[in-house]
Amino acid sequence: MIHFENVGLRYGMGPEILRDLTFDIPKRSFQFLTGPSGAGKTTLLRLLFMSLKPTRGLIRSFGRDITQIPRDELPLLRRRVGIVFQDFQLLDHLTTYENVALPLRVRGKDESTYKQDVLELLKWVGLGERINVLPPILSGGEKQRVAIARALIDRPELLLADEPTGNVDPPMARRLLSLFLELNRLGTAVVIATHDLALMDQLDARRMILTEGRLDIYE
Repeated sequence: MIHFENVGLRYGMGPEILRDLTFDIPKRSFQFLTGPSGAGKTTLLRLLFMSLKPTRGLIRSFGRDITQIPRDELPLLRRRVGIVFQDFQLLDHLTTYENVALPLRVRGKDESTYKQDVLELLKWVGLGERINVLPPILSGGEKQRVAIARALIDRPELLLADEPTGNVDPPMARRLLSLFLELNRLGTAVVIATHDLALMDQLDARRMILTEGRLDIYE
C-alpha cells in the first residue's frame, strides 16, 4: 500500500529531520509507531498522509509516486486515508454529529445512508449523549474521540492516528484499541503513533521505532 525508499526530509536549509527511511506499510497490516519526543513521528505521519513531500527518496502511495501526483489529484487520494491529528482539527461551528459525518457529506452521500452508522459509532466511543454539542463545550478527551470517529466513519484503506489515546482513561483506551482492531479486521491498514507502552503491550503487533530521524522495525 505504502512504500518508502531512502526517504529523507528537511525543512529549508536545516538538518534532516528524517533520514534514510526504507519500509513498507502492507495492506491490512497493523503497526505501532513509537520513539522519544522530537524523533519525527508526526512528520512521518504527515508524509504518509501526503501533506508533505520528501526532500529526497521515493514514496509510493497506492501505487503512485507522490512527487508526481498533480496537486488537484491529492485530495482524492487522501480520501483513502483516515487521520487523527493531535490537535483534533474539529470545526467549532459544527456539532459532534456534524463533525463526524463531514467526510461523508463532502463525498455527496445522502444522510439517510449514514446517519445510523454515525450515531452507532458515537455511542461506541462514549459520545452518544453529546451528539448535538459544539467542540468548544467538549473536554479534550471528548474532542479526541470525535476526531477518531470522524477518521473511522468512512472505513479508510489506511488509518493514521497520532497519540489517539493520549487524553482518555485506560478503559476508554482499551475500547478505542478494540475499535482500531475491528477496523483492521475489516481490511484497513493501521498506524498508531504512541508513547503508551501499556497500550502497545496489549497487542503483539509490529513496532516501528523512530530515534533521531532513523527507523528500526521489529516484527
